[in-house]
Amino acid sequence: MSAPSPARIAVLFPVWAGLLALLAYLAPPLFTPFSGAIVPLLVVIMFGMGLTLRPADFARAAGRWPLVLLGVALQFGLMPAVAWAIAQSMALDPPLALGLILVGSVAGGTASNVICFLAGGDVALSITLTSVSTLVSVVATPVLTWAYAGAEIAVPVASMLVSIGEIVILPVAGGMAVNLALGPRWPDRDGWCALASAVAIGVVIAIIVALNAEAIATLGALVLVAVVVHNAIGLGAGYAITRAVTGDAVAARTVAIEVGMQNSGLAVALAQQYFTATAALPGAIFSVWHNVSGAVLAALFARRARSSEARVVAH
Repeated sequence: MSAPSPARIAVLFPVWAGLLALLAYLAPPLFTPFSGAIVPLLVVIMFGMGLTLRPADFARAAGRWPLVLLGVALQFGLMPAVAWAIAQSMALDPPLALGLILVGSVAGGTASNVICFLAGGDVALSITLTSVSTLVSVVATPVLTWAYAGAEIAVPVASMLVSIGEIVILPVAGGMAVNLALGPRWPDRDGWCALASAVAIGVVIAIIVALNAEAIATLGALVLVAVVVHNAIGLGAGYAITRAVTGDAVAARTVAIEVGMQNSGLAVALAQQYFTATAALPGAIFSVWHNVSGAVLAALFARRARSSEARVVAH
């Protein structure tokens, strides 16, 4: 049996991911016992993406260092400033404003690599951006949180670096090693890896929704609007600016996803450790929303890519 195409999987992904999320919201006990499965699922996803990559992909990404610098500049220049502007314009309560600024001040999230894969982006560039922004966030996150919110935090540097090594670098390296060993003997692995990644990230979204079901149920409309607008501006500006600078659609969708999808789990952990449960609310909602919007965006990008390919074939 041949594998479905990654583009077709991406187009269908928001539908059943949304159904899983709705089920998780209506019946959280079905998913909350599996909270410990989030990290293992991410490891499996990253290993699967490694199966589609070769060292040359990362060599090419490293050679595009101006693009990496642009992505990191948008990550830490745009997102915290937008969070502050939204908090001010909507007159959010101080704890909620702080929480939104904290979300804007962290690095890109691991889920962005999965969404990038499904959207037909440059996965090696996405992983490079996530890794570099995580390293930069060691200094940038506390400085930006202090600058925009007047609050001091200590970023858990060692645990962050260990996490990105365990969840991203090692699984991807392992997948790449298997890919090199297999060579051409598994020609449709991209399709199967896309399917496995879509299933796994769908389950991750459902678990996150279930864990945050109570917060979602009591959520004020203002906070939801703030989170949605913040995410939308990150995605839209990331795409528009990168496309204008480079003229490269694949690079633009990669940077857009990386900028718009934050390491909101870290924002929640920092808010709970240093501030209040209320300050953690924007991060918790962002954790749910950016996966939903990312799934929809991946479908739109994949559909556009299929249309472009069809036009090329027709001509």
